[in-house]
This record gives sequence, structure tokens and C-alpha cells, in this order.
Amino acid sequence: MKKIGILTSGGDCGGLNAVLKGAAMMALSKGLELYIIPNGYAGLYNLVDQESIVRLDQVRLDRFDASFAGSEAGHSRVKIKAISNPEKYNRIKAGMKKFDIDALVISGGDDSGSVMVDLNQQGIQCIHAPKTMDLDLQTYSVGADSTINRIAQFVHDLKTTGKTHNRVLVTEVFGRYAGHTAFRSGVAAEADCILIPEIPANWDIVYEHLAERFTRRIRESDVHSGTYTIVVAEGLKNADGSDIVDESAGIDAFGHKKLAGAGKFTCQQIQKRMKADPAMPIFMKETGMFVEGVYEIPEVREIHPGHLVRSGNSSAYDINFGFEAGAAAILLLLDGKTGVTISKVKGRKVEFIESSKAIVQRHVDLDQVALYESLGICFGRKASAYEPILREVEGVYERIY
Repeated sequence: MKKIGILTSGGDCGGLNAVLKGAAMMALSKGLELYIIPNGYAGLYNLVDQESIVRLDQVRLDRFDASFAGSEAGHSRVKIKAISNPEKYNRIKAGMKKFDIDALVISGGDDSGSVMVDLNQQGIQCIHAPKTMDLDLQTYSVGADSTINRIAQFVHDLKTTGKTHNRVLVTEVFGRYAGHTAFRSGVAAEADCILIPEIPANWDIVYEHLAERFTRRIRESDVHSGTYTIVVAEGLKNADGSDIVDESAGIDAFGHKKLAGAGKFTCQQIQKRMKADPAMPIFMKETGMFVEGVYEIPEVREIHPGHLVRSGNSSAYDINFGFEAGAAAILLLLDGKTGVTISKVKGRKVEFIESSKAIVQRHVDLDQVALYESLGICFGRKASAYEPILREVEGVYERIY
């Protein structure tokens, strides 16, 4: 093995440039050459038509920082199996042969990982460096910590405008079927309510929690100032278990309905209950806010940071993991390992797991949720009792994710 290609696929996020650099620097140290396959799987499919590709030598590595979010290699959302061309795999192999690429390092999430498994089964040697800001793989995935930190900072900062206007603020974030980013960022920002796909929302419970906490804060403030913050995952399910989707938005390349409207729907449910609550006008009058026909209930506003949570700089944790995952991918290929996902690097131990198992979706642990419910955070359901199981361990350090 002399030449290796690397591509990044799916959504962009923090830590990916560290994966590129980690793989490139390990390749250089082992006397190998690493080349960028630009624009994800679309670039891989069209590799045979390219005149040249970029080698990540030391000069090229100096042009970008590992701390930048996004990917120097570019992205696309393409499912190779869905391409109608019956010669698609041979076309990919021809492109790799054209540039003498022996194997691929692929950094992506569950969808991208499923394509990687498919390619490996077609005789294309691949290693998977786990990447998804949704944190829903069986391993840690680069990008999650960066996203969680950015969401937490946004939600925390928004409290200043929330208090100024006595608003309920609803921040909608990514998280299709698993609510890890909403859960972890909401806790970090000290959000009052966190709504995730794993728990269908009971809107009466949400409103009861909001009405008590929000009105109490404003009543007890000497200047009648307060806010209430909600973090909601885009994949939130309604009380009946149904998805909240934008039917007009179509589907993505992997057949997923494009989710939209969870934040807006949450605002509507709260406003509906505020208007029907006879105690709300009384509260507004007691705190000097009520203006008939103009300002009769508090404002409920939706914030949608969208791709801002993917952008900017990467967290130190993601940069570390990215370097380790990229370097480990090269080491595994040199040892003849393919079709596997890097799990972690612990000293001299490079741990990995079969990719078909690694990409199985992992959901938020509801027992963990129960802990935070006992601390007063609302998750849109009747709070579960948290009964701890106490046990002594040997003190072996494990990453929190």
C-alpha cells in the first residue's frame, strides 16, 4: 500500500480537518502518500474524469488549520447504491486505478458509513473515521462536542434578550432521530426544558412546567424580568408519536423526509395554552405588562441557529479525537484491516469495531434523562423517579461520550 485517498461525506462539522491532518501526518511518517478525493462520494464517483488530485504533503497541510470546522476536502450527500449507472462500482474502481489509489479513509456518519460498508463489500478497501454531530453512532463521532458547545453558548447567550423582553425562547437544533445534541447542549446551557425525539412531547406537562417557572421568576424579580428557555430537536415527535415534518420540503438523497417546524410547532402549542389560561392575564397585570388588545400574553419566539452550529471553530476535544481517528485509520489500513470503524485510541491500543455494527443508531439513555428530571429540567413527560445504582469502580478513565 503506497497511495491512500481520503474523503469526507454527509454534513459538515467541527473536527474534520483534524481527521484529514491526522491521517496525512501519519501517512507521511509511514512513507505513504495521502490524496484528497474532493466533494465526498460525488467526487469519488467522478474521480475517473479528473485530471489531477491534491496530495496532502506538508506544504499543503500548512494551508489550513485543524481547528477550522467544515472540511478542506468538501462534502456531498450521495448514496452510491442509488446511482442508476450499473457500472458505478467499476467506474469508482477505474478512478482509483487511474491515480493508483489503493484504499480509502472515509469520514462520515450513519448514512455515509452505510455507503462505506457497501463499497467495502464491492472490493474497495475502506476504513471509517466516525463523524456526525448527532452523536448517534455506537462510537464517539467527531463533530459532536463542537456542535454541543456551540448550541450551549447560543442558548446561554440568548437569555440576555429573553430577560430583557420577558420572552419564552425556543431554540430548534439538529437531531433527526436521536436527541443527543439537544440533550447535552440544553443541560450545559441550563435550559428549562429539553425536547428530544426519544420522548414524545406532552404539551400540557410542558406548559405546566413553563407557567410555574416562568411566572415565578418574573414575579420574584425586583424589576419583573425573566425568561424561559427550551431546546428542541428537529426530530421531535408529537404526543401521539407522529413526526413533525415539512411535507413540502421533499426528501434527501438517503430517502429521509426533511424535518422542519419542530420549533415553530412548539411555539404554537405554548401560545395556544397561554391564550386559554385564565391565570395568564392576571399575571400580566400583576407584573405591569398587560396592555389590552396589544400585549396580553408573553411573547414566545423561535430561534433556529441552523448551520451556525456546524461552523466556526472546532472544540479541543474534537481536534484531539480527529487527529487520533485519522492517524488510526492509516495504521489499520497498513495492518490490512478494512470495513471497520475507529472507536478510540488509548495509548498504544487502537480500538475498532465492524462498521456495520458501528453505524447502528444509538439513542439518548432515558435513565440519564431521569437524573436531570430530578434536577428540575422538563423533558415533556411526567418526570421519572431517579433511583441510583451505586457501585465502586477501579478508577479507569473513560471519555464522557
